[in-house]
Amino acid sequence: MLRSQYSFREQSIMLSSLDKLVAWILTGFLAILTIFFNMYLLLINQRNYRKSTKPRLSPADFIITAISLASIFLQVLTYFWQTLDVIDTVCRISLAGAILLVLIFSLKFIIFWSTAFLTFYYGNKLVVEPVHCFTRIQEAIIKNIHMVLAVIIVSGFANCVPLLSVLTYNTTTTTTSGLSDCGSIMPTDTTGLAYIFYYVFISDIVPGIIMVKCSISISYYLAKHLLNMKASSNSAHGPKLGTQIRVIKMTLSLVVVYVVFLIVDIVTQITVVLMRQNTLALTVLFASIYTTVSAFVLVYGKKSYWKELIATYNLFLDEYPCLSSMKVEEVKTEPHENSNGH
Repeated sequence: MLRSQYSFREQSIMLSSLDKLVAWILTGFLAILTIFFNMYLLLINQRNYRKSTKPRLSPADFIITAISLASIFLQVLTYFWQTLDVIDTVCRISLAGAILLVLIFSLKFIIFWSTAFLTFYYGNKLVVEPVHCFTRIQEAIIKNIHMVLAVIIVSGFANCVPLLSVLTYNTTTTTTSGLSDCGSIMPTDTTGLAYIFYYVFISDIVPGIIMVKCSISISYYLAKHLLNMKASSNSAHGPKLGTQIRVIKMTLSLVVVYVVFLIVDIVTQITVVLMRQNTLALTVLFASIYTTVSAFVLVYGKKSYWKELIATYNLFLDEYPCLSSMKVEEVKTEPHENSNGH
């Protein structure tokens, strides 16, 4: 009886070849959207860089550029890995799959920490506190954005190299059932299991804690600021913060998206590591979904970027009168709003 229950649990969430094929197709569609939004961000940042009197990117744009580049590379590698997972049913090139997995998890680390750093940056710009030791440390971090991003990138690869020793490749299991998996993260000893827990903690949970902490600070000081503005105006008119509100919404949206992804990602990794299922394709698919949604949030959060995207979209539809009903209404910028979206 116990054996049958265990067998049912083992087979209840196994992925068939058809499931992997569907995940592969979805990843390809998500890759197109992710590359589109991130390339749009890169092109706009490059144009602003060339037009500025002092050719340099703002700290926020520099961090977003790093996130966009990492997201594009992640999607490309993810699609290649899933292509191998679908096509290479006899695991002839398992080494290539292992290298791709290490690079994928390294880029995930970089994206998560860079997003947490972006939230940290906006938190420090939007929240004004008395000067003390902690804020001086924060200011030192903000002034050395390039160095911090370099550390994040190096740490991403350094923390994921040991993953090669944890990967378990099954090259002897028959694939006639369609349930075997060429490679997965299945530690065979205590050391490997400890490393997986360390990786999940340092790459998923710690950035999440930073983002949640920053979002709480932003929400608290925003509420306090709005109450002060309302009191100072004697409720004569509602407080207007211009594009600052949009940046706040973008930051909080990034946190919500990350928290949802974190929960799903941890659940799928538990099925791979502890329950020893072949659901790694789902983990990779959810990472693709996260990069797509977060890229959309970054574009929408910068009003000038979003307005230009909508204008370009409507201009494209002008070439096809039959699609005029699909146009999106363009919102004009109010005089008090900053033109750069911050």
